[in-house]
Amino acid sequence: MTIAFSHRQINGIRMRVAEKGSGPLVVFTHGWPESWYSWRHQIEAVAAAGFRAVAPDMRGYGDTEAPAEVDQYTIHHLVGDITELVLALGEKQAVVVGHDWGAVVAWHCALLRPDMFRAVAAMSVPYAPPGRTDLLTSLDKGGIKTFYMQYFQAPGVAEAELERDVRDSLRRLYYSASGDGPEGKGFSVLAPGKGMLDNTVPPEGPLPWLTEADLDHYTAEFTRAGFRGGLNWYRNLRRNWELTMPWRGCPIRQPSLFIAGERDGVLRFPASKAQVEAYPKTLPGLRGCHILPGAGHWIQRERADEVNTLLLDFLRGLPVPG
Repeated sequence: MTIAFSHRQINGIRMRVAEKGSGPLVVFTHGWPESWYSWRHQIEAVAAAGFRAVAPDMRGYGDTEAPAEVDQYTIHHLVGDITELVLALGEKQAVVVGHDWGAVVAWHCALLRPDMFRAVAAMSVPYAPPGRTDLLTSLDKGGIKTFYMQYFQAPGVAEAELERDVRDSLRRLYYSASGDGPEGKGFSVLAPGKGMLDNTVPPEGPLPWLTEADLDHYTAEFTRAGFRGGLNWYRNLRRNWELTMPWRGCPIRQPSLFIAGERDGVLRFPASKAQVEAYPKTLPGLRGCHILPGAGHWIQRERADEVNTLLLDFLRGLPVPG
């Protein structure tokens, strides 16, 4: 049985959905700059283990619609997309699994709809309950002016840079943020006056987890859809903070799992260490926190077999949904 694709009208947009298997529903949410394809190894493994594995192109990506307005990419829209997808699939509950920005969506699915999302697994981005200050304000107060997320705020600037040569941009981003890339590249503070790609380097040879066929797929997707949709997620950071104030300080109590690469630049963000150390309070249902040695940001691609083992152990240990 191959992965099946469908298009569904979800939360006001047309969404492409990849699906395989039958059984309890597991929904995968990807991050930037990726697509459903980033979960292909997990879809196969989870489906083979007796689950219904579903991975959409998220709002603004691939063959899913990309609304023009920035304010159509808030965390409420993104969580709403996944809740509506669960219902459109004829289900009432799901386990949600996310990576990068998709991890943020997964955490918020579990936070905002604990009745629907019975468990959550997230990769790369630690859980942190909504706090007293938004990220962009914290960066400004800390004297940081050239963090890559700040660079992404002005519409059109990062798009123009990344779309000049889509294949080269993706190759550089994937390599530089991976465990194979050099330290200090990728998702970090940029040199003053420089762009995102100035903080990346191309790989010198082939990568075992990124074939030319893989790069062909991603290049075609971003050539068609562009980068604006995904970048608009970053342009809602302050708005998301405002929208989630009613949940300030709230833990996630469902069963949870966290996986990240030891060399993932996200773990070097100023707050990440404290966020992981706070898990006994913020994730009282935590069933595993795994930092994989030598791995980088693209953990489910770089270490597909290890991630699959950890994820399947987690899924099999959950109560059978009623």
